[in-house]
Formats: sequence, C-alpha cells, structure tokens
Amino acid sequence: MRLAFLSALLLQAALPALAQDVPLFTADFPPEEFAARRAAVYDAIGPEAVAILQGAPSPSGYTRFRQTNELYYLCGIEVPHAYLLLDGEKRRAAVYLPHRNEAREKAEGKLLSAEDVDLVRRLAGVDEVFATEMLAENLARAARGQRLKTIYTPFEPAEGFATSRDLALRSVADAANDPWDGGLSREGRFVDLLRGRFPHFQVQDLTPVLDPLRLIKSPREIALIRKATRLAGLAIEEAMRSTVPGTWEHELDAVAKFVYYRNGAQGEAYYSLIASAGNAWYPHYNAGKRQMKDGELLLFDFAPDVGYYMSDITRMFPVNGRFSPWQRELYGFYLACYRAILTAIRPGATPAAIKDEAAAAMERLLGASKFSKPEYERAARDFVTAYKGPSDGPPRLGHWVGMATHDVGDYGGPLRPGMVFTIEPALRVPEEQVYIRLEDLVVITETGAEVVSDWLPMDMDAIEAVMKDDGMLQRYPRDAGGR
Repeated sequence: MRLAFLSALLLQAALPALAQDVPLFTADFPPEEFAARRAAVYDAIGPEAVAILQGAPSPSGYTRFRQTNELYYLCGIEVPHAYLLLDGEKRRAAVYLPHRNEAREKAEGKLLSAEDVDLVRRLAGVDEVFATEMLAENLARAARGQRLKTIYTPFEPAEGFATSRDLALRSVADAANDPWDGGLSREGRFVDLLRGRFPHFQVQDLTPVLDPLRLIKSPREIALIRKATRLAGLAIEEAMRSTVPGTWEHELDAVAKFVYYRNGAQGEAYYSLIASAGNAWYPHYNAGKRQMKDGELLLFDFAPDVGYYMSDITRMFPVNGRFSPWQRELYGFYLACYRAILTAIRPGATPAAIKDEAAAAMERLLGASKFSKPEYERAARDFVTAYKGPSDGPPRLGHWVGMATHDVGDYGGPLRPGMVFTIEPALRVPEEQVYIRLEDLVVITETGAEVVSDWLPMDMDAIEAVMKDDGMLQRYPRDAGGR
C-alpha cells in the first residue's frame, strides 16, 4: 500500500515535467499580435460594450481538438469550451476556461485550465483568467452598472476543422429543414442564452467587426499561407508522378495527406477534390471512388491546414502522362486565358478593371484560335462571354483565402497589400462533360501581385516532364489482397 502511494506521488510529480515536451500555446504568433487584433475590436465596439466569443466544444469522437477560427484569431487559446471576453471600456481581455481534469490529463497530456492563471496570462497576453462558471457572474456584475449597454458576439456559424462559412451555413440550413432536427445553431443558442439571462443588454453581431480585420493578412499569416501553398503544390507534383492508368482517385488522396502530415500540417483545409474524367464536371466531387483510365484528364484540388491557415490550389493533368490532341486544344486555349487574368492582377486595381483587361485579352485569343469541333469553339466563346459578363453582386476575381479556404470578407474596392485570394475560372464543354479549371494563390504586395504557386507546373510540356518519373505509388504498390 505504501509503495503504491509513493508510486502515485512520483507519477503526479513527473506529469508537469513530461508536459513540457508538449507545446501548450502556438509558436506561430507572439502575444503582441493577438493583442493588436483585440485592440482593433476594442476600437470597433466602443467603451459601452463587451465582446464575447465562444470557443469550440470537445470533439465528439477520437478526433484532435481544433479551436474555432474566430476565438483562435483573437487569443490563440486551444482549449475546448473556452470563452473570451473583451471589455471595450477597460480594453482588457479575460479568458474563461474549464477546471483542470486530472483524469484526462493523465490520459492525453496537460491542457490549459482555469487553474493556470499565470501561465495563460503569459502565453496569450490576456489580462485575466477565470473558470467558465464565472462568465455569468462577471456579466451580472457589469449589468449592475450604467456603463455596459451592448454585448457583441458572432452570429455567423463558427469555422472549425475543414470548414468555411458557406458550408457552415449550409449545415445550419440542413438541420433547420429537417423536421426531426430543426435545432438552432450553436451560435443561435448562445445568443438566445445571452438575451434570456441579460435582457437589459442589446446583443449585436460581432461578425461585421471580425471579417474586415481578417481580410488583410499580416506577414506571419502570409508565411503560414505560403507553407500551406508549398505543401499543396508538393502534393500535386507527387500526384502527377504517381498517376498512371489504373490508379484510384483515393490513392492520390493518400499521397497528398502523406505529404501534408510529413511536413507538419495539422489537417486538411477541405476534403480532397480528386476527380477523373466526368467526375470533374461536378466541381466539388469528393467521393474518390473511381479508377482512372487511359486517355482521361484528372482534376486535383486539395490543400492542407497549416497552423489554422489554408491554401487552395488546382491542377489538371492527363492520366497517361501525355496530353492528347483534343486535350491540348482545349487546355491550351484555357491556359492562355488563365494567364491573361494573372497578368492583369496588380495592387490598386479593382476587380472590375482587372476583369475588363483580362476579358479584352481573352477576346483577342479567341479571335486567333481555331477549334476542331464546333462544340469546342462554342465552349470557348461561352467561357469568354461568361467571364466578361455581369455577375451577382460586385465583380470578384475568385475567393479570399486565409483561416478558411473560402475566407471571409466582402470587398469590391482596389486590391490592397495583405489581401490573399485565388482565381479559378472554369471552361465547360456540356456535350462531352469536359470541365477544365486551374487555381493559383495570389498575394497582393506593395509592389505587385505574387503568384505563390507559380512554381507548380501548369504548362503542358512541364507537366508531361514531371509525369515521366515514378511516384510514391509506384514505389509502394497497393496491398495485393485489396484493390
């Protein structure tokens, strides 16, 4: 009994030392950068308001925890069921955390908790640390004064693992449309709780405050996006080498994930869009269940999550390693138009002006091109007409990229340094269900537009040269007992 007691004491004494081998806070951003982001929120909400952000819950399965983008952006805390309170008058930040769960720590390692006040304050640069149950009490104390009038909290669904807002909203809508579900979103329940418990406060949406802040990326944010882009390109390049007739789409998914995790990614930015032949007709096809055949084109659109920052890169290449005459014809025309868009992008220009310039170049290309089939000529004309034609809302070049693959931000003005986006126009031949699309990541700088992924081959001869080499799948053949 005495020996067992001493052993238990020694184990508990060793736990803190062992935990030092596991980082408890991000090394990607210093506390000063999080503090600068919070300062911008204080400026926006004013002295008569507070902002409250609800972090992600514990994952419902054997899945690594990933914080919501919104809470991580403002404090970097990666703990389930965390809350962040930003006081607009005092310009102070308080983090609310669950109490220490010793049983879980013995099984999984140390997790920051309400008991780690000094450690959390030092790591995250916040002013105060409380247990979760103190949030209601602290709000109640504030309610007794005359100062606080408004609580801001995000109304839009939180972005988590492999989630952009568009898909998060779709998930909320699907649940609402299900008569056997119909529940509120987690954000909706939180807003209702705030209004029900503190009816004397106005509860307003923090989303319009956060979105513009995230639109302009800092140098450290861009560095993470660059790494995610580099890994996406390496994965696609390896997929080019590994692809031969008979390869399954899901095998290339495995190749990409090996490249990502081998190089430090924490997950995937979105499900892999690896679509051969007619599957590419569906832009978000992701089943990965088809075996590729000779003579087909393959679309590869996949990127990792690196430290909460994403990329989004697409290439197309022939399954057999050689572009056929019809593939060269269509892909060649498309690529020339695609490069016209990239050439027109520059800081200070509006998306509308860039599109007009690129469309004029496309018109010239169209006039100089000859096509072997009327269907191909019609597809090329439709592509150019659609690109230069009116669109819903303000003109856009593509979509923003950052903490989400389809990142937040509504903006139609001149391009500014720190903006990051992709372009991904698509050419379609409906009669043959042919779909051609490329996608590259662009960073706007003070002096120009950097195509971060331009090292990844997109010219046909360069793609064919890469595909001559054996890839990972050839070095590690599939199990003979399965497909």
